[in-house]
Amino acid sequence: MKKLYGGIEAGGTKFVCAVGSCPDDLHNEIRFETTTPGETLGRAIDYFKKQNLKRSLASIGIGSFGPVNLNKRSEHYGYITSTPKTNWINTDFVGIMRKEFNIPIAFDTDVNAAAFGEHRWGSAQDIDNFIYLTIGTGIGGGAMVDGNLLHGMSHPEMGHIFIPQDIKSDPYSGTCFFHGNCFEGLASGPAINERWGIAAKNLPPDHKAWDLEAHYIALALVGYICSLSPQRIILGGGVMEQKQLFPLVRKKVRTMLNNYIIAPEITQNLKSYIVPTGLGTQSGILGAIALAEKKILDINRFCNH
Repeated sequence: MKKLYGGIEAGGTKFVCAVGSCPDDLHNEIRFETTTPGETLGRAIDYFKKQNLKRSLASIGIGSFGPVNLNKRSEHYGYITSTPKTNWINTDFVGIMRKEFNIPIAFDTDVNAAAFGEHRWGSAQDIDNFIYLTIGTGIGGGAMVDGNLLHGMSHPEMGHIFIPQDIKSDPYSGTCFFHGNCFEGLASGPAINERWGIAAKNLPPDHKAWDLEAHYIALALVGYICSLSPQRIILGGGVMEQKQLFPLVRKKVRTMLNNYIIAPEITQNLKSYIVPTGLGTQSGILGAIALAEKKILDINRFCNH
């Protein structure tokens, strides 16, 4: 019988929980608001206990908003750390789940999980070096390098890089809780809403907001291209549902690079290089399922050695 995995896409606004094994086997999905840790994790725990009664789960994968501690040698591994959601600071996410379930728990950032989902079943199945970026309520990025999700001192915080801002043409001070006018502060959904006084989803496709948005996204992508040299860049999140952004971003990326990087992905195939998600809005929850699956595969591989 095919193994059944649990997945949690833990966002700062909402949690998504589901069980399954792949895109064609994803079911009993529920969504609920992210409130306090006790209430929110309590709802997730109740959900998986009910699912476990129907059929035993092999493992649970969690893709969480952050920052989070991913250092397995740290006594605070599995914690949500310095998040702007102040009531979640120093929440022992993994520890709370482990107390309730005697099965393996996989844990990573929400964007790394989504990147892993795209690698397993989406727009990055054929490559091992790429970036996944979500642009919505916040901005975050996950990266895979040689088939492994990128971790280091902590984890990538691609939404909090600083990009050039022309204060004369765009005097907006930014919305980031920590940095003001970092990439997230200038180009996230809330920044668009605050700058123009209209919700991003209600702005017409030809509004000048989108040219500015594409400009900031392109600046960030050029930085990632020059530093990480990804084989592909996948863009998701609510803001990127504005499909007119893709051609604008591609054009600006090519102009900004100014023929410095001579690679067919840039010079000939930019439409196949900067692409939308292959899993749509399910990248995160399917990524959590994929993390859970990988956890079991890694345990079996270790045991067989």
